[in-house]
Amino acid sequence: MPQAAQPNVSPQTLDIRPVAGALGAEIHGVDLSAELSEETAVEIRQALLDHLVIFFRDQDITPEHHLAFGRHFGDVLEYPLIKGLEGFPEIMTVVKLENEKLNFGGLWHSDTTYLEEPPMGSILVARELPPQGGDTIFANMYLAYEMLSEAMQKMLDPLKGISVSNLPKVTATRDERARVSGTIAPETVLKATHPVVRTHPETGRKLLYVNGGHTLKFEGMSEEESAPLLEYLFEHQTRPEFTCRFAWQPGSIAFWDNRCTQHLPVNDYHGYKRVMHRITLAGGKPA
Repeated sequence: MPQAAQPNVSPQTLDIRPVAGALGAEIHGVDLSAELSEETAVEIRQALLDHLVIFFRDQDITPEHHLAFGRHFGDVLEYPLIKGLEGFPEIMTVVKLENEKLNFGGLWHSDTTYLEEPPMGSILVARELPPQGGDTIFANMYLAYEMLSEAMQKMLDPLKGISVSNLPKVTATRDERARVSGTIAPETVLKATHPVVRTHPETGRKLLYVNGGHTLKFEGMSEEESAPLLEYLFEHQTRPEFTCRFAWQPGSIAFWDNRCTQHLPVNDYHGYKRVMHRITLAGGKPA
């Protein structure tokens, strides 16, 4: 049987505007509720590689559109610890309620590095926002590595870090969601070992690949031996000159490269509700 003809989708003209010196760009001139042409998807992916995190404004997309957009860039995965949205298991609801004090993932981190194959990226859509606050800050891990001394780089290059899913400072931020819609037993610990200095599979650039949310220690060292150097790296990699800050508005979307960025959702909107939808794109084993 002959295949049905594919729709003729014209490329959209993108207006890419960097937002900070370290990373980040807003992309205008594209409607993510419409089918993307292959040329437009390629241009968006290149913008992601160039700027590490890209932002879209004034988008009105459904969960179906969210998934369709993500699938241009890879396979969409279900989050390993929390159930997804009803009818859309690949879409995770990231929520803080009016009565809650901690926000989900409310510390500097790279998503789910406790997996053997951490995600390539994530796409977050604003659904309900507080009247002010709730920004997200992103940091450039290429710069974090490149701004270390040559001696420190040489020391870190051969090391491996052990990431776990149960560091107390991060589990506290997801306890309420896990209680309501957790998918694994509370005592289950996910663990993976990755290079401390990773090479990005598409750009070939080296980057610092430890994070305060999940990295427990260096392989072959105790937690006590690892702690001083890890604490130094955690502080170093989020220096202000490595970052950009995104103020959410209705219709805003952020798409970040999880391989070379970290992010921090700012918890400054107590007494208000904030609801976001996130999809996660499959990655590969870090090397």
